[in-house]
Amino acid sequence: MLVVLIGLLDSSMEKVRLVLTVLALLLALGLADQCQAQQQVEINAAATTSPFPHFWEEMFGSGRAILALRESYRNDLRAVKQATGFRYVRFHGILDDEVGVYKEDEHGNPVYNFAYVDEIYDGLLKNGVRPVVEISFMPKKLAFDPDALHPFWYKPNVSPPKSWEKWDGLMAALARHLVERYGVDEVAQWYFEVWNEPNIDFWGGIPRKKSYFELYEHTARDLKSVSPQLRVGGPATAAAAWVDEFLKNAAEKHMLVDFVSTHGYADDTAEDLFGTNEDIPMDDRVCRAVEKVKRQIESSALPKLPLLWTEWNVPGMKEARDTSYVGPAVANTIRECDGMVDMLSFWTFSDVFEEGGPIPKPFEGHFGLRAKGGINKPSFYDFRLLHGLGHLRLVNAATNVLATKRKDGTLVVAVWNLADPDARGSTKTVRMIFNGVRSGATVNISRVDDQNGNTLAAYRAMGSPRYPTEEQIRKLNATTEVSPSRNHLEGNHLDLRVEVNALVVIEVAGGY
Repeated sequence: MLVVLIGLLDSSMEKVRLVLTVLALLLALGLADQCQAQQQVEINAAATTSPFPHFWEEMFGSGRAILALRESYRNDLRAVKQATGFRYVRFHGILDDEVGVYKEDEHGNPVYNFAYVDEIYDGLLKNGVRPVVEISFMPKKLAFDPDALHPFWYKPNVSPPKSWEKWDGLMAALARHLVERYGVDEVAQWYFEVWNEPNIDFWGGIPRKKSYFELYEHTARDLKSVSPQLRVGGPATAAAAWVDEFLKNAAEKHMLVDFVSTHGYADDTAEDLFGTNEDIPMDDRVCRAVEKVKRQIESSALPKLPLLWTEWNVPGMKEARDTSYVGPAVANTIRECDGMVDMLSFWTFSDVFEEGGPIPKPFEGHFGLRAKGGINKPSFYDFRLLHGLGHLRLVNAATNVLATKRKDGTLVVAVWNLADPDARGSTKTVRMIFNGVRSGATVNISRVDDQNGNTLAAYRAMGSPRYPTEEQIRKLNATTEVSPSRNHLEGNHLDLRVEVNALVVIEVAGGY
């Protein structure tokens, strides 16, 4: 309308007068800000705070145990450790035959070998990460059915043991060895999780639930017989299943349980997670499942048990896990799950991962934060930015904002513009208003979006080399490095342009 009016005028001076008059009217009516910003978010530096532990980066998942002996795995572990400070890692298959833990002599007597177990756990501890010891899978010589192989490329055996006596012996021997090597005070800080997803095809016991409970009871008793300080839990199920029955069974049989663990992914169906046909957005499913399990724990005979969500990830469609979508999806999950879960373990920190066989080239939509060869994905930069959030959360009603404060008083605010991979979105403008902050204060702004931290785009621009060289990988990481830009508040506000599936993190120094 303003452009049309100006175009009708002959004199440039008349144009200037009209522009000034219209702008003055808009400002007087308080409409100019609304024309500029689609959303206004107020951050009060003096608002009520609550503890904000970084539960989303305490633990990460990673493939299977033997991969931890590879330098590529350890390089990724060190990089993600530096970016997030994570403290625990979980993987499958510490009992798999490739680790060489169990065999039998010619008389059928058990023979144990913990050489590779030591190398695996030594490597983690030297890099400042402790294991979540997932007790899986069945050594072939101990399997009731040696041919009960899961279809994963590395073919883990999912059979129950042929002898509970020999299983008990193996569990006690493993626990004794770990305590003798690392000391009970150290091993007491680990977590021992019994099996992986026994409610689906990772467990071949019949009937599944009853036989798993028997496995759990034996394993927990065996570990605790070595030291009652060892922490053991389960049921480690897919799609948040069995928790209520597991806790009921534990109470009735006085089973030893130190924590509850289960899994749930954003692209699990509502039917699998909740037994309903509800239309629940994918970005809300994980935390709704977390809330369901949290309520089950609180209503059980063991209401104070910690909840470890030992696998989750964003939807895998349309290469989403290799794009900037991960950042807003993770931030939204953090916002929704805050206060309901002790650890939320992203599956996985690395694409050194072989469930479907060796990954032939980078960026095939796999789970990790780093692509094949050690290329930082957008998700790597996202997690690094979110690591910078404070440990106090400020009350804020916006559903696309996390407002936090560090111990030194620095405000750290994450803002995002989330659209699911199967949905359309549009760029939005957001006015951030900081109350109780010095006028014109310096702010640092970091973002991951289509232009910043987009390693997938840089890889494609490079020609998508199937086997990138070390120099190409170095260049990809260097050119996509996310660094903050310095700005200043305009008075007490900051106007942001937030692209679809952009994550923006703002730091405002203390001293208000």
